[in-house]
Amino acid sequence: MLAVGVMIWLGSEFMFFSSLFAAFFTIRAHAAVWPPAGVKLDFNQALIFSFVLLVSSPTMQIAVWAQEKGNRKKARAWLVASLILGAAFLGNQAYEWKTLPFRPKTNVYGSLFYIMSGLHGLHVLLGLVAMIALIGRMSGPKGDPGETAVFQAVSYYWHFVDIVWIGLFSALFLFS
Repeated sequence: MLAVGVMIWLGSEFMFFSSLFAAFFTIRAHAAVWPPAGVKLDFNQALIFSFVLLVSSPTMQIAVWAQEKGNRKKARAWLVASLILGAAFLGNQAYEWKTLPFRPKTNVYGSLFYIMSGLHGLHVLLGLVAMIALIGRMSGPKGDPGETAVFQAVSYYWHFVDIVWIGLFSALFLFS
């Protein structure tokens, strides 16, 4: 039942991010110059940290498989690895925001960039909080009957966050 609820919720999140993509591509299609002057993004740094975030999906999946097999120690270790990778991505985003030469009020691209990457960053943060809660839940020597379902639900959410980033990276860094 939890998996079905998470899938329905992720469907609504998909529609939410789809509306952001629709706004981005509609505005981009009508802009005479895109991106506007003054927009300078560090593509290489973004690519490196995109890879960091995307690597956290396999580590999360390995954690799920270990938990399903009852190997709680291995599951915790892989979950912590996913947490560290996600935190590194989020730390880079904070650094990026601090050092970018444009702000949300600079131009429409700035508004879209900060809204889209910021909402994704918020989702990453929520995923990290869920992982921390899951690590706390796993602190005992034995799991409870609902632990596997919760573990899987957190992994669905995390994979969703990674998939959304592929689209955002493509829109903000490749198609701009």
